[in-house]
Amino acid sequence: MIVALFSDEVPTGRSTGGWLRELTDDGIPAGPARWVCDLPGAVRASSSAQRGRGLRWLWPSSRDHYAQLARSGVRLARCHDVELSEALLLASAGRWGEPRSLAAAFARVRGAPVPPDPQPRQQRPTDRAQRGLFELPPAGSAPAAGQGPAQHGIAGLDALVRVYADQRARCAAAAEPGRLRMLLAAESAAGLAAVEMGLDGLPFRTDIHETVLRELLGAPSRVGGPPRRLAELTERIVEAFEGQRPNPDSPAELLRAFSKVGIALPSTRAQVLRQVDHPVVPLLLEYKELYRVWTAHGWTWRQQWVRDGRCHPEYVAGGVPSGRWATRGGGALQIPKPIRRAVVADPGWVLVVADAGQLEPRVLAAVSADEGLIRAAAAGDLYAALAGESFGSDRAAAKLA
Repeated sequence: MIVALFSDEVPTGRSTGGWLRELTDDGIPAGPARWVCDLPGAVRASSSAQRGRGLRWLWPSSRDHYAQLARSGVRLARCHDVELSEALLLASAGRWGEPRSLAAAFARVRGAPVPPDPQPRQQRPTDRAQRGLFELPPAGSAPAAGQGPAQHGIAGLDALVRVYADQRARCAAAAEPGRLRMLLAAESAAGLAAVEMGLDGLPFRTDIHETVLRELLGAPSRVGGPPRRLAELTERIVEAFEGQRPNPDSPAELLRAFSKVGIALPSTRAQVLRQVDHPVVPLLLEYKELYRVWTAHGWTWRQQWVRDGRCHPEYVAGGVPSGRWATRGGGALQIPKPIRRAVVADPGWVLVVADAGQLEPRVLAAVSADEGLIRAAAAGDLYAALAGESFGSDRAAAKLA
């Protein structure tokens, strides 16, 4: 059985109302729409009653609707996420990047102009409210006949059911519908996991983080400037540039400083600097690395994103064109190796590290049928093999290429 769920209200973490409608496994309405004042309670009751019967929830977006439920303690096993599914169906038709919201998908069903997706709001740890699906008036405890919440709620629920039927039809018309259905189910499951991971958080030891920061950066500035180690490196950079005082954070000023010592560079990227023989280069490379730690995962980052021993970013399933996850705030997918020392499993638990190494180029090798790339993929370390063939054994250059 499938239950379509649509909520007018902006999720705020409190018990809010919403619309439910039961559907058959084929997506055909099996009963009337009904309003419930306590949506998390109703979902919890339905899940308990249907336990073991393959209940699947249908909603516009796990990021909005499941987050509201999960904050109330509801955890679900299966769903169909319209937004994630629409993105995959568009990509399978060569249209990745087109609007994928419920409003956009419903406009396609009706042959109407497709609205752009709303800009995702930057998540703030102290502000867990998410955007609403449409610009709607706030809903009360129950809708009054003929008023906004009733009209918009029924319209939203109807749009959801019709878009789901359209997505099922597009999936059935695909060259390999079984594989596409499995992909949609997996992506929807990933949407559930992303919400739960963000709410549960990553275990994070602030005491270890403090120790690592002081080892790398020295004491923080009492007046809000760079920490001691960055200040020292800045002075050494000035000495190496023979008295010039460029801002190490400004590529334009660094390029001018290099030019004045007779070195013309196209950029100040690390791979470019490593080709330069000058005493300032190792200082700049160290400065860049430590500056990233300070600005991206330093004391301010910890204050913003870590609370109660957990880091709480917002994970975004399928957030980039390659299909990889992304994060919106918190930088949890780019934590530098030194800072990872602070990620320590809770007592009685262990962290399992798994990495599908070099996945994208291996997929590219299979899709392109490029013989050289296939040979490199078969060699084990694909980047090392490519470096040996085409990049003068420079693995870093092969990876960037």
